[in-house]
Amino acid sequence: MTTAPLRSAPTSGREVVSPDTCTHLTGLDHVASLTAALQDLTGQVDTLDRWGRLLAGVLTGESRGRLLAAGNGGSAAQAQHLTAELVGRYRADRPPFSAICLTAETSSLTAIANDYPADELFARQVEAHGRPGDVLVLLSTSGRSPNAVAAARRARDCGITVLAMTGPAPNPLAAVADDTVAIDSPWTATVQECHLVALHLLCAAFDAAVLAEPARVQTTNHVQVVPTSDHVQVVQ
Repeated sequence: MTTAPLRSAPTSGREVVSPDTCTHLTGLDHVASLTAALQDLTGQVDTLDRWGRLLAGVLTGESRGRLLAAGNGGSAAQAQHLTAELVGRYRADRPPFSAICLTAETSSLTAIANDYPADELFARQVEAHGRPGDVLVLLSTSGRSPNAVAAARRARDCGITVLAMTGPAPNPLAAVADDTVAIDSPWTATVQECHLVALHLLCAAFDAAVLAEPARVQTTNHVQVVPTSDHVQVVQ
């Protein structure tokens, strides 16, 4: 059996090609799609700065709140990227903070998938790990992932703030989230690439808020990485 070859998009280099006219983006068309979407993201930087300040307030507050994050496929990897930046660090050295990626614990994932409806995959973990005042970040390139929407609803029921990164809005996830950064692109890859930039902007805003004077956290009770001219020194 033979299959028709994939049709690549015409190389415009300027206009964003629609999925209605081609099956995938290559070369300059991919770059043009990303460039246009990043322009859209530029208008949402203030939102990401606000998210960073919100997250800093939750994670450094008296209750020492927690970040939960989840997504499917490539968005699962980006959710884990976000939690790693908080438990480790983004750029500036600072204490670690509690952040759990709900897609990374395989025993819980397979147990829930085996015993409960598919929509419960993240929602049950949100109910288990989340506490009132915590923050849940959900990533979905379509904004229509049923398990992400279910997790958002469960989080709202538990008093958890829901922040969503999606593709074009309106969409079901944006409708149930407390706040949304929506990337206006028809291409999944472009949306995912912009989500990664958005995550880094969120981390930068979080660090700026945490380390602003006066600092919100102690910076002396953890292992500190101090770069020198010749090597990296770890200080206790």
